[in-house]
Amino acid sequence: ATDKMEGPLFFLSETAPTSAYSSPARSLGDTGITPLSPSHIVNDTDSNVSEQQSFLVVVAIDFGTTSSGYAYSFTKEPECIHVMRRWEGGDPGVSNQKTPTTILLTPERKFHSFGYAARDFYHDLDPNEAKQWLYLEKFKMKLHTTGDLTMDTDLTAANGKKVKALEIFAYALQYFKEQALKELSDQAGSEFENSDVRWVITVPAIWKQPAKQFMRQAAYQAGLASPENSEQLIIALEPEAASIYCRKLRLHQMIELSSKAAVNGYSGSDTVGAGFTQAKEHIRRNRQSRTFLVENVIGEIWSELEEGDKYLVVDSGGGTVDLTVHQIRLPEGHLKELYKATGGPYGSLGVDYEFEKLLCKIFGEDFIEQFKIKRPAAWVDLMIAFESRKRAAAPDRTNPLNITLPFSFIDYYKKFRGHSVEHALRKSNVDFVKWSSQGMLRMSPDAMNALFKPTIDSIIEHLRDLFQKPEVSTVKFLFLVGGFAEAPLLQQAVQAAFGDKCRIIIPQDVGLTILKGAVLFGLDPAVIKVRRSPLTYGVGVLNRYVEGKHPPEKLLVKDGTRWCTDVFDKFISADQSVALGELVKRSYTPAKPSQLVIVINIYSSEHDDVSFITDPGVKKCGTLRLDLTGTSGTAVPARREIQTLMQFGDTEIKATAIDIATSKSVKVGIDFLNY
Repeated sequence: ATDKMEGPLFFLSETAPTSAYSSPARSLGDTGITPLSPSHIVNDTDSNVSEQQSFLVVVAIDFGTTSSGYAYSFTKEPECIHVMRRWEGGDPGVSNQKTPTTILLTPERKFHSFGYAARDFYHDLDPNEAKQWLYLEKFKMKLHTTGDLTMDTDLTAANGKKVKALEIFAYALQYFKEQALKELSDQAGSEFENSDVRWVITVPAIWKQPAKQFMRQAAYQAGLASPENSEQLIIALEPEAASIYCRKLRLHQMIELSSKAAVNGYSGSDTVGAGFTQAKEHIRRNRQSRTFLVENVIGEIWSELEEGDKYLVVDSGGGTVDLTVHQIRLPEGHLKELYKATGGPYGSLGVDYEFEKLLCKIFGEDFIEQFKIKRPAAWVDLMIAFESRKRAAAPDRTNPLNITLPFSFIDYYKKFRGHSVEHALRKSNVDFVKWSSQGMLRMSPDAMNALFKPTIDSIIEHLRDLFQKPEVSTVKFLFLVGGFAEAPLLQQAVQAAFGDKCRIIIPQDVGLTILKGAVLFGLDPAVIKVRRSPLTYGVGVLNRYVEGKHPPEKLLVKDGTRWCTDVFDKFISADQSVALGELVKRSYTPAKPSQLVIVINIYSSEHDDVSFITDPGVKKCGTLRLDLTGTSGTAVPARREIQTLMQFGDTEIKATAIDIATSKSVKVGIDFLNY
């Protein structure tokens, strides 16, 4: 479609062909349209002005793979960010403001409890009763790993029963909604309504569009917002939120891991050790306080950045690692995404998985599988015990780490195998794991470090690849954020690999970075100005057939005109910069003046080089159907103009078609779940 100016060159065909040869255009060309003008981009400034003033408070929910939490700030005092109140329960050796992402449903599948409460209740149930209850944990990863996510995707509970993912996510969000509103009402001394709140939910940037849309749907089901009032909910990208918070960091709020400069009077070599001891002290003192002051200034580190400087945010959490490269735009210090988000499933769950593999090696996979199903609560206990030891792993540790085996593990193993756990350990050739007389697994520090290695290696390798890219090679700072960034083993590996390339910085309360950034984003969504489109978008059209250029199987002859069918006409390409609120416009005209219905199909692809809607990987994600009836032939101009617009929003895209003659219009949200 290079020669777009020569009048009616193509019109749209209605449905994606079932095969390359059976083109629907032969039967359905009657709804087609042809373009009037080449596309152009309109910067519609009005569309950015949102009625923000109406919200009294912004509440951000960090729905994590392993742990979750919320924080809030009143729009009247945006410099105060309050992190949710302490939760009941809590683990030894794991101090945080968040609660585990675990949910418990009754045998009748009704919501029972969330977080520590769910875990403790489940733990106290009689083993036979526990089998009837539905306990789920770490279920967020399912949205990342499911290729064909739909509203009907299932999750599997600890007892092996299936439940609808959408329901579980909605229950969890509804729980946060109730907790937050209750806390806000208590604090304000009067009832807080949901309509007073602007909600922000964070998701990994590397999630595909269906997963991001899924989260929005779950939030609607939980009553946080509604499709009619969609701007009450912002879906924020985790590394972006972290990035916004990092801009505010003052020197005393972070630890620098690099050999480049002495910070706060420490030289690079002892920064890690000493800086962290100091940081831990600082965090210990501040644990009582839940309110963080975010000064309305740009932090010192940031003031060293100049226009065009680039920095990398590495967000390593429980499930995924997300890498995003941002660039500063002065004077306001807006952020521009330079390189589309990359990363993968290399979160701290990988370490748990290695521990499970180790147990299988020692006790046999058949036993571990059975134990998980027959004693699900005890398995959860074992993983909690491992979690607290996992946090004690450090590069310079010399003394062993002890992990308590639940009594029912020892007992069930003897029944299952006919010999003791101790015997199994002696017999297995895993030499760095021993049995201690107190009934514990004793792991040498090397054994623990080995469990981290595959995950950390994946992260380092991914970063290495990223540093090869020309856009990334000149990065000045690397901000390491997210829950897994607390792991000294990961910090050391990142420092060793990249300390000489850029300055590596870790915010102090690294596990809360995303939460606080998400609150700041909700207070001022305009701070992120430019994103990279993760997909190529376009519409299916017919072009004039050119011999030798178009494949013969795409030829369609209609009313004496030779057409090439199924052409993918691009609106925007993958990785193209898109300003938020930006509109892309095109004008078309009906192929036949007598047409009464116009159908425009919208397609997306992860690839940039798409020619036909039948190419592999092209998916239909929207349909605009415009009804032209009810207009008398006389008033209609000879060339009727149909305008299509695509507007790129936070994580949502809206498309509109307008019949200029009658001002009739149809709108559709791009939908990745239902096609």
